Amino acid sequence: MYRVGIGYDIHRLVKGRKLFLGGIEIAHPLGLAGHSDADVLVHAIADALLGGAGLGDIGKMFPDDDAQYKDMRSTKLLKAVCTVLKKKRFKIINIDSVLIAQKPRIAQMRLKMESNIAKILNISPSCVSIKATTNEGLGLIGRAQAIAAWAVVLLRGGNIK
Repeated sequence: MYRVGIGYDIHRLVKGRKLFLGGIEIAHPLGLAGHSDADVLVHAIADALLGGAGLGDIGKMFPDDDAQYKDMRSTKLLKAVCTVLKKKRFKIINIDSVLIAQKPRIAQMRLKMESNIAKILNISPSCVSIKATTNEGLGLIGRAQAIAAWAVVLLRGGNIK
């Protein structure tokens, strides 16, 4: 059996926070505001994986009012999602994602992000695709006040009841 999941996340850029995207730290004067490290790409992928498996979303699995997740690296959350998927006998076939940011430009970091996510999920980097686009100056993203991400995943297997 095959299942598809979709995930989306957006966070405001603020002073005083480090910027993490795809699980790597990006040199930038602003970081993403959130309960964890607010890595929108990792959050979108985690949501897509959980949704495809019929397991809700990261807000259900890691509530933002739970102090144990405060400032936690999103990569730890993604590892936990991966563990749950393995227990449920899901195999990740592929991940396709889009980062939407006016700044910073991430084209030079894309391969590193893909490799990092693949390593966390124990899949081939060829199974992870990260694309980037701007918002053409429109809205919060276009004014470089926020970053968003979309992700779609294909899963195989699972013991869904």
